[in-house]
Amino acid sequence: MLLIKTKRDNILTPLQSVCGIVEKRHTLPILSNVLIEKSGDQLTLLATDIEIQIRTHTDGAAGTEKTAVTVGARKLQDILRSLPDSAEVSLELSDKRMQVRAGKSRFNLQTLPAEDYPRMAQAGSEQTGLQLTQKQFKRLIGLVQYAMAQQDIRYYLNGLLLVVTGNEIRVVATDGHRLAYASEQLAENKQRMEVILPRKTVLELSRLLADNDEALDIRLSPNQATFRFGEIELVSKLIDGKFPDYERVIPQNHTKVITLPRTVLLQSLHRAAILTNEKFRGVRLVLAPGSLKIISSNADQEEAQEELEISYDEEALDIGFNVTYLLDVLNNVSNDNIEVRLADANSSALITLPGNEQFRYVVMPMRI
Repeated sequence: MLLIKTKRDNILTPLQSVCGIVEKRHTLPILSNVLIEKSGDQLTLLATDIEIQIRTHTDGAAGTEKTAVTVGARKLQDILRSLPDSAEVSLELSDKRMQVRAGKSRFNLQTLPAEDYPRMAQAGSEQTGLQLTQKQFKRLIGLVQYAMAQQDIRYYLNGLLLVVTGNEIRVVATDGHRLAYASEQLAENKQRMEVILPRKTVLELSRLLADNDEALDIRLSPNQATFRFGEIELVSKLIDGKFPDYERVIPQNHTKVITLPRTVLLQSLHRAAILTNEKFRGVRLVLAPGSLKIISSNADQEEAQEELEISYDEEALDIGFNVTYLLDVLNNVSNDNIEVRLADANSSALITLPGNEQFRYVVMPMRI
């Protein structure tokens, strides 16, 4: 049975949208597959890892019969990628196999029954809905996602806190050493809701969302979040846990404020990072009237020093930070200037953007 005959990219593009969550090796072999369903002239592709499910579709399916099958997602993707851009590709089903044809190339892939493929249950009617543009939400999560923990035993840190309150949406990420906060205004007031999105969901959204003004529809329920944009629907389970009180972590009364050109500071930190201790990655920021020195050294007693002229006339200060945490924030904001607010050598630093109350980044000091 012919499923579809079309240009390569008409199958490859939707397949790449769903393939990102497919694990290479899974205890359930069927989870390495993508579910392909044909109904009318539409081909729907669905992938899941049990925690996240992504569905999309492409038009141009052949015939009118309904059918469904699962096939190795990565293998099909690799085959399609290896074909010429302009190739005409057909997918056919025959005897529990899928044949991929393009010109004189033939590939026969093993299939597994569609009825065995797990699907996530749909959330009930108890949902909070909100609308943003894809660009707005992509920018929001881009401002904080680098601060998420990776494999912390405190599982609720391996994700991103999403808060809807009144006419504002907030996103917060922390790994216990630094915290990033960003917010955006909504068009209307919403009932307060807090959910924790898993790290993998956040990274997948960041990959899939376009940098445009097309609509993103978000539906939040107590245990599930659904994101619909373009031809894609992404459904994710939520992390069940209590996120730290981020408002208590953000310093309020730091009196030492310096404004720095972001690119100049970024380049200076990059150079200083070359001679940091590989394990601790520490740099010292030495503040004096009119001057900021960035100093690093390592176990071989090598040393780097950078000096920036700054507008500063308060008391001297010598404070250490993990340079990676400073580079992360500078690489993920786009403003020309940043503001650094400090108190003393034992207090966290607050990094903000001039004239912007919607972004804050807190980083703990380290002893060097």
